[in-house]
Amino acid sequence: MGILDPIYAKPLAVRLISQVAEDYARVLGLRADQRSLGVITADNDDATYVSIDEATKHANVEVVYAHSFYAGARHASGLLSGEIIAMLAGPDPAEVRAGLDAAVQYLSTKALWYSANAENNIAFFPHVISQTGAYLSKLCNLPSGSPIAYLIAPPVEGTIALDAALKSAAVQIVSYTPPPSETNYMGAILSGSQSACTAAAAAFQEAVLDVARHPIFYT
Repeated sequence: MGILDPIYAKPLAVRLISQVAEDYARVLGLRADQRSLGVITADNDDATYVSIDEATKHANVEVVYAHSFYAGARHASGLLSGEIIAMLAGPDPAEVRAGLDAAVQYLSTKALWYSANAENNIAFFPHVISQTGAYLSKLCNLPSGSPIAYLIAPPVEGTIALDAALKSAAVQIVSYTPPPSETNYMGAILSGSQSACTAAAAAFQEAVLDVARHPIFYT
């Protein structure tokens, strides 16, 4: 694998509960109209977060739970655990199935990470979303359909690259994950016009690549 080769995320388990048990629905905080539940795990958490947001654009579903696991997919608790578990609730199995379909499709084809070095041991996520769905809009306190740059990298690379991204375009931080996250990365979600978010993601990418090329450079 070479520099800027794409890294594809993989769903590990995708299941549908047609009728959630009443007491489980209570614990999950489901509304009376949320009778069905979709569950997904994957080997990449941030790719999954943007993918479940995509699901909310294609089906009458709501993200009712999404959480990263500690230390990353290489230290997962089991074969099907990966880095994250997410749950989509909806009024019936058909809506939840449609939401899962959209999430899996986006996760497998569009939520791309990239390699920052030839050894493929520095990976980063310079992802631009032209229109947020319900999940990320709520998370970032933005109007639905807002452009964002969703930027993730290892701690040092991400710290330098986030500063470069903010200086490159008229964007602002609407969500920040300081290092270390549960998976030992860091990152931020930036808002602005679509062109500004694209420029910020490009600057973020170039800065990550620069740190990967020259990790000790402070003159």
